Amino acid sequence: MTLLDRLPSLPEVHRSIAIPVEITLKRDRIALFGLLMGVWLGGCNPQTTSTQPPQHEGSSPTAATDPARKDKKVILTTFTVLADMAQNVAGDKAIVESITKPGTEIHGYEPTPSDFQRGQGADLILDNGLNLERWAERFYNNFPKVTRLTLSEGVQPVNIAEDAYQGKPNPHAWMSPQNALIYVENIRKALRNLDPVNATAYDANAKSYSEQIRAIDTKLKQAISAIPADKRYMVSCEGAFSYIARDYGLKEVYIWSVNAEQQATPKQVERVINTVKANQIPAVFCESTVNNEAQLQVAKETGAKFAGVFYVDSLSPPDGPASTYLKLLEYNVNTLIKGLQN
Repeated sequence: MTLLDRLPSLPEVHRSIAIPVEITLKRDRIALFGLLMGVWLGGCNPQTTSTQPPQHEGSSPTAATDPARKDKKVILTTFTVLADMAQNVAGDKAIVESITKPGTEIHGYEPTPSDFQRGQGADLILDNGLNLERWAERFYNNFPKVTRLTLSEGVQPVNIAEDAYQGKPNPHAWMSPQNALIYVENIRKALRNLDPVNATAYDANAKSYSEQIRAIDTKLKQAISAIPADKRYMVSCEGAFSYIARDYGLKEVYIWSVNAEQQATPKQVERVINTVKANQIPAVFCESTVNNEAQLQVAKETGAKFAGVFYVDSLSPPDGPASTYLKLLEYNVNTLIKGLQN
């Protein structure tokens, strides 16, 4: 047998070459299929590659989860009015947040899990005191190491004269611009102690903000002086204007003394109706965070006009008329004067 006789025929050579090629192609297809499946499955399961902490839908990052905020002190306040005051003093040197949102009734508020999370990450908590935040002590017990400050310290209290809260201080001290100056000074001192590096900025901000509050104080005095003394009545749903009444020579009339779960008893409504009739008071008002049905009844029974709402325990939403504390004061002054003059 010659060498040529030992060589396989052409078909056999084809088969001997084709078999390994076919096996190789099958292996390549399997490998490619596996690669594509891995990419597809990876796209359906993104959490396997994420290194970021989960964010709850609709929640804003806190100082603990946002690296850009870690170098600034975090100030937590119990409600929106105090937050706006503190922000004006802090400027861009600290982060200020409110536990409650605009429109929230503050007296009987129930803190949420996210509130407790923010409290844990705060450097300072500011409250009003004077028994306003009835839930505050339970809240603070969770953060024994976080500094807290009551902004009404230094205010001369006005005691409630009747109802279940008789003899206790009226909590709405911030409603008087004169008391607001005390709040601002307390905030300034607290921020200086917390963050001495930015003390100069806090001093300047507090001075500028106080000047704006004094301007509203002057406007309020001038506006009230133009109203006849026997017509200087402030009739509201809640007794939230005792400090304004004391500081600016007004007489306060209200249906209930402090917001509570049950409001406006027939006896309370009757008392206000009789007072409005006897003194021929031209206008009555109510607060933005409570039901005004009882005050509408007073207006109907007496012929007085319902002249609008006051903002007290909360700022309005950003697009509302009282989105800052200064705007709240301005709005309330204008609403009062317009109601009493017409």
